[in-house]
Amino acid sequence: MQYRKFGRLDWQASALGFGCMRLPTLDGKPLSGSINVDESIRMIRYAIDRGVNYVDTAYPYHEKNSEIVTGKALKDGYREKVKLATKSPIWSIKKTEDFDLYLNEQLNKLQTGHIDFYLFHGLDKKRWDNVVLKLNLLERAESALRDGKIGHIGFSFHDRYEVFQEIIDGYNGWTFCQIQYNYMDTEHQAGTKGLRYAASKGLAVVIMEPLLGGRLANPPAPVLDVFKSRGERTPADWALQWVWNQPEVSLLLSGMNTMGQVEENIASANVSGIGSMGPEELEVIKRARDTYRDMTLIPCTKCGYCLPCPNKVNIPRIIKLFNDGFTYGDVETSRGTYANYMAEANRAASCVQCKACEEKCPQKISISEWMPKAHAVLGEGKPYPVNK
Repeated sequence: MQYRKFGRLDWQASALGFGCMRLPTLDGKPLSGSINVDESIRMIRYAIDRGVNYVDTAYPYHEKNSEIVTGKALKDGYREKVKLATKSPIWSIKKTEDFDLYLNEQLNKLQTGHIDFYLFHGLDKKRWDNVVLKLNLLERAESALRDGKIGHIGFSFHDRYEVFQEIIDGYNGWTFCQIQYNYMDTEHQAGTKGLRYAASKGLAVVIMEPLLGGRLANPPAPVLDVFKSRGERTPADWALQWVWNQPEVSLLLSGMNTMGQVEENIASANVSGIGSMGPEELEVIKRARDTYRDMTLIPCTKCGYCLPCPNKVNIPRIIKLFNDGFTYGDVETSRGTYANYMAEANRAASCVQCKACEEKCPQKISISEWMPKAHAVLGEGKPYPVNK
């Protein structure tokens, strides 16, 4: 196993961390609460026995059962071999005291008296302002730090770069952060700019979704052909090595759900390294990225000039979900996000074809024509239109 500097701490993290969000299940549903406990324990311990020293879970994973199984996996001396990370479900915190209630529940589920790395889960502008700051949760976290219940304070993030920088600059006690990052998400959310900014501030940066929820491990034929042109390395290995190539990355998390994936990712981690990809290999990644982008239906650059919409339609996010479902052949994930993580008022059905956005769009996209198509696919379950 290769190890990497973890921010300003005097501790080396394994290049690969074990993410417990996609453990194997008994009912075949990827994120269900019906976890295959014995196989999950076997996989987690196998990884630890081969050098993985960072295990990540969260309160809501697997319908609130992931922490329980993680705690079982870390019995029999395994807890002492790793740093344990989990996350505070801040969307459920309604008053300041709730922070401690959830933390104590998590300690009990994990069967431990101490969580090494504790994150505010899924921060965005609203949760930062209306929950963390308004309810003084940073003070509660510092109190838990003094009491020895947690070792370090961090956050995971889902919003724009400007919000990411605001959160980092808004508190001096951050040790680490967790961002979505892969070769297709260099400008999405925190992106490369956020990765470098956090590292410049001395924060360790933990990477989630290095395979974009597994989609980069199973690319469509045109992208697969790009990788095949350079030998037998798998698309997953290409994607992981690209992340590990970045000097600012402290470790990446993989949500593995089969022992085969654990074995393959450990093998990849064993040969990983900063600057290990040369110009020719980086050119392959660029070609793969360009091939994906050529498969995009709507040529949106996510500049945001179309906003604000008079009817509050979140145009860039809708277009991204619509494009992602088509490009990666995974429309169900896009539909799930559209239904569960977008307010109804912000969905494409709210578009009244006023065309105010089209007057501002540098790409001259016919947004008013695309919004009904996007809602039909994402909101009504209809197939993608055959013609652009």
